[in-house]
Amino acid sequence: MTALAQLEFTEEAVLEALENVIDPELGINIVDLGLVYSITITDEARVEIMMTLTTPGCPLHASFVQEIERVLWQSIPDIAGVDVQLVWDPPWNPIMISPRGRALLGIG
Repeated sequence: MTALAQLEFTEEAVLEALENVIDPELGINIVDLGLVYSITITDEARVEIMMTLTTPGCPLHASFVQEIERVLWQSIPDIAGVDVQLVWDPPWNPIMISPRGRALLGIG
């Protein structure tokens, strides 16, 4: 990866792109819901995302992964791959919702 690509391809850019992935049940993005636990950008320009869902039995897990991949491929042209890992520890809870997410949900 070139130095220029490294400057443009940041965790912040990934987070910004992920704000376009909306939880269809709650109607807000997965970043503000607190579902994204970590983002790693490898030396090979792969994006590795560790995240959770609001419940382990969420029937939308496959569609979330597909939507994340679609959004990242469209938003960040320099990526070489996307790996989304769903984890359940720590379990998600509403405390993880960002202040902006709380405002959007009306639970300020």
